Amino acid sequence: MGEKQIDLTKSVYELCNEFPELPEILATIGFTDIIKPGILSTMGRFMTIPKGAIAKKIDLYLIIQTLRDHGYVVL
Repeated sequence: MGEKQIDLTKSVYELCNEFPELPEILATIGFTDIIKPGILSTMGRFMTIPKGAIAKKIDLYLIIQTLRDHGYVVL
């Protein structure tokens, strides 16, 4: 199996379908809405991680570092 690559241009919905563990990781950083029923399949379809970081006022560097700590390669 190859590296787990997170492409920041993909929607949160696409990334979470690719990596089922991702919603829980993102929720621990501050994306708490992502685990609410329906949010991922609606807002997640057009929201990217960088856009979500701006909306939630979460430092993008913190998100990238957390993803790297969980074994992801961030593109």
